[in-house]
Amino acid sequence: MNTSKQSWQQFDADHIWHPYTSLTNPLPTYSIESASGVRLKLTNGTELIDGMSSWWAAIHGYNHPAINQAIAEQTAKMTHVMFGGISHKPATALAQKLIELTPTQLENVFFSDSGSVAVEVAMKMALQYCQNTNKKEHNKFLTIRGGYHGDTFLAMSVCDPVTGMHSLFNKVLQKNYFADKPTRRFNEQWNAQDINSFKQLIRQHHNELAAVILEPIVQGAGGMWFYHPEYLRQVRELCDKYNVLLILDEIATGFGRTGVMFACEHSGISPDIMCVGKALTGGNISLAATLSTKQVAEGICNNNHVFMHGPTFMGNPLACAIANASLDLLCNSPWQQNITRIEKTLQIGLEPCRKSPNVADVRVLGAIGVVELKKQVNQATTQAEFVKQGVWIRPFGKLVYLMPPFIIDDKDLQQLISAVVEITTK
Repeated sequence: MNTSKQSWQQFDADHIWHPYTSLTNPLPTYSIESASGVRLKLTNGTELIDGMSSWWAAIHGYNHPAINQAIAEQTAKMTHVMFGGISHKPATALAQKLIELTPTQLENVFFSDSGSVAVEVAMKMALQYCQNTNKKEHNKFLTIRGGYHGDTFLAMSVCDPVTGMHSLFNKVLQKNYFADKPTRRFNEQWNAQDINSFKQLIRQHHNELAAVILEPIVQGAGGMWFYHPEYLRQVRELCDKYNVLLILDEIATGFGRTGVMFACEHSGISPDIMCVGKALTGGNISLAATLSTKQVAEGICNNNHVFMHGPTFMGNPLACAIANASLDLLCNSPWQQNITRIEKTLQIGLEPCRKSPNVADVRVLGAIGVVELKKQVNQATTQAEFVKQGVWIRPFGKLVYLMPPFIIDDKDLQQLISAVVEITTK
């Protein structure tokens, strides 16, 4: 096939898959030439204010000089070496930072390529832990409805089986247990009835559970739902009572997005296994990590066993150097004040949406603002309307939401909010 005369945009449309879209009837794409700060520059010169942080990862914006410097310095030394039988300072420094930042008891770090793989690793850790601690029959997982944990197979098996994106694979996915979605909002008064479904399932099935897995406080791609911190605290208590491991997927929520460094801090609890990714590198390169307690690590590795996972690009030195620079930027910035400022601006700015007959709900937590519509969004046309407004906002399902970079100023944030209000209320 001769494709030399095609424009690169046409070649893309004809030959390249994009996330959750079709090759025969693809959604429109917008050609990006460069990105800097909170702006994406199209090839036609148009600049768009980024309201997505490139799927929640680019917390420092784009083209940050400190991260660019880290890239240049590490590239001059080495971009990659295998992690089997080799170690290096960028990985060691990053592991140390993660152990210091994450909740108490998490002492061991496994690096991987992406969030989905980090979840896969966490679930395999739980399974191997049970296999090596005389719990060979413990091979199921318990989670809550409305969740999303990624697109690999173990991860898909704990995504919502009804409203999730993976019903096509139901016949081949492992069958796990799903408690009712928590109904109490983050700031509502707690209702003790909310935990009943989960309590019943863990009581009935703890003898076959390898672990409980859920997204703490914020259910992300499964519906952008913010639930009550007491729910998570009681989940931790029930896991302790029935001796079941707790995995927390902090890939979307970690590194400040909800107003605390990790969302589980809202509940004052620590998991047995935690997954992090996305903002770990400030959205500059793919990297994720799975952290575990010493108890879990020793349970897996006692009696001369090894953990059976080893990605080719595990502990990639370039990615680790970027992550180190990103975490230093975050920790040395007034990120908590920025999140508080963004949260207050979102709360005030999105309030007019509540009065619209098109809108079912408005909710804000940290640097996350969500407008839930009563009807599904036409993604292609709505996206085009946002681009005309000079903003990059990518809705899905019934949800139009904002997750801007932490560095966004009030003027740019207000333009994002105004575009959301105008398009969701007309």
